[in-house]
Amino acid sequence: MKTTFKHTPSSSSSSSSSYPTTIITAVVLFLSLGACLAQQELGAKKAAEQVTELDTCDGVFLTYALIGREKEYPHVTNTLKQAWAFKAEATVTNVGDEEVQGWKMFIGFQHREILVSADGAVLVDAGDFPAEVGNGTTLSGTAMTDLKTAIDTAGDLDQMRARVEIVGTQFGLGAGATPMPKTIHLVNDGFKCPAPSRRATRMFVCCRKDPKVKAKLAKKTKYPPRRYGDLTIAYDVLQANQNNYYVQVTIDNNHPLGRLDHWNLTWEWQKGEFIYSMKGAFARIKDPSECLYGTAGKFYKDMDFSQVANCANKPILSDLPSERAQDDKVGKLPWCCKNGTVLPPLMDKNKARSIFQMQVFKMPPDTDNRTTITPPIKWNIDGVINPKYKCGAPVRVDPQIFPDPSGLMAISTAVASWQISCNITKPKPQETRCCVSFSAFYNESAIPCNTCACGCDDTRKCNSRASPLLLPPEALLVPFENRTLMARAWAKLKHLHVPSRMPCGENCPVSINWHVSSDHKNGWTARITLFNWEEYAFDDWFTAVQMKRTFEDFEDVYSFNGTRIPGLKTIFFEGLKGLNYLAGETNGTHTRDPRVPGKQQSVLTFKKKHVKDFDVTRDAFPSKVFFNGMECSLPPVRPAKASGHKSSISVIAIIFTAFMTFFMM
Repeated sequence: MKTTFKHTPSSSSSSSSSYPTTIITAVVLFLSLGACLAQQELGAKKAAEQVTELDTCDGVFLTYALIGREKEYPHVTNTLKQAWAFKAEATVTNVGDEEVQGWKMFIGFQHREILVSADGAVLVDAGDFPAEVGNGTTLSGTAMTDLKTAIDTAGDLDQMRARVEIVGTQFGLGAGATPMPKTIHLVNDGFKCPAPSRRATRMFVCCRKDPKVKAKLAKKTKYPPRRYGDLTIAYDVLQANQNNYYVQVTIDNNHPLGRLDHWNLTWEWQKGEFIYSMKGAFARIKDPSECLYGTAGKFYKDMDFSQVANCANKPILSDLPSERAQDDKVGKLPWCCKNGTVLPPLMDKNKARSIFQMQVFKMPPDTDNRTTITPPIKWNIDGVINPKYKCGAPVRVDPQIFPDPSGLMAISTAVASWQISCNITKPKPQETRCCVSFSAFYNESAIPCNTCACGCDDTRKCNSRASPLLLPPEALLVPFENRTLMARAWAKLKHLHVPSRMPCGENCPVSINWHVSSDHKNGWTARITLFNWEEYAFDDWFTAVQMKRTFEDFEDVYSFNGTRIPGLKTIFFEGLKGLNYLAGETNGTHTRDPRVPGKQQSVLTFKKKHVKDFDVTRDAFPSKVFFNGMECSLPPVRPAKASGHKSSISVIAIIFTAFMTFFMM
């Protein structure tokens, strides 16, 4: 009898069928454990390497590590234009025997980086975040400003080291690239840093004390020392209450060519603060609705917001006019109420500062403690025709010292102080407010200002990219819209090319003509003429020219006051007493005549003692020209000599001089 066995599922068979799964799981766990151990071993190896690197340093140890990067939108095919989000970490560790106060680390970014944040540090030489740092930037500590030694802390790295977590955007390089900075080094005085070492996504350097540098006896400070800026703004808290505080804002001009006219100051509040009252300045817009319908209205339920000076999160503040200087309510402050004019200290030290005061109401959670004060960020200041300033983040500094208001031989200090450092930046193309034209005795044509030197709003009827046409010198005396016929006639006379679409104008409120008048054996002369094409006048104007090769040969100026600035190789000119007023544009004698600009003119003389190979076409023209501190747009070329030219005097030059002199009378 044949017996047939039928297979039926059972627990044992189920268990046996799970063997492969169990084995696979075990293998996966084993491999994962192995990978984890390998990763830990690699991490331990890296940590050991870092410890070894740290052990060999006896100064300040700096590191920069690229943590990762991801492709940002929009995704483009052009590698150079593709943006990448990156994260990095920088550390500064003091392993020397002296405390490092106010550490500053330079990171030489080189891939058009834009920093979005730097947790643990502020940018010393750039503006608020996001900041363009493609040419490198300097970081300074916020929470950890001073680095103590291992001797004083028993090796506590938390007090010896500062960490900065960096987030930003960079451009260029493909997915497999490792974009790193050019260099990193310590900026503090007295330290010498070699070229940094690099290992994959990490670079490091040990900066040691330079034995050749004598130690400076620096004043002991609790906070980072005050820094130099072309323009500095102090935010000094004079009185602190539970829910509000009184603050004084001081604007100081430190640059010999810096200036502000009709300044406007803006910032951004961080925690919903608002300005209750002001002295020495006023807000351009007074709108209580932002307080009434915002968080301030909910917190200060019984406050009359119709009396509040400004409720905006980004207020626009301006200086008071001079006639309000003695006003009991809003004036009577030193250095206030000058209609927004801040002059260079070279002109008048008493007019190089501007001050105003505010009562600021705080919002929770800052209302829990009277000493909890959060300064505004994203500071910006500008004027009419002034240098372009770029301001950094507010940095906490030691409290400002003031003379005691009692008049006794005592001092009083601010509750807290912050400093905002602003520096002059070169204006971008077509964003300046003044331009320069060149002419010379040896060439009959004048080279006018660049096309769209100060921007072009409407280019439908003109060419914004065409080079400006050469002009007869007298054409510089008339507005651009009246030069077309003169330019065409001159081009026909001199056989010059005229494009089908004429170049656009320069559109500059102020233009300056630099004319080389003569060239002889022992020296040469030039004439500078200022034209004001605006309807308003310029009080206390100044202009400056940088002469790189012939600065030391400057002899005299005859209708202006002239002052040498050796460090900049620049000659500073201002109007004589009673003549420091550049009038605005006026109507011509007859209705058909073009408008007449305001003008100022003077002759300059130079020697030839310090330039052996003097070339009038090269050395007689300035490399930079400034008006009221703003750098003006220069023509790309200088007047060329005609072939066979010998004489230093021409009939055209004599006629032009007589013509200009007649207009100045």
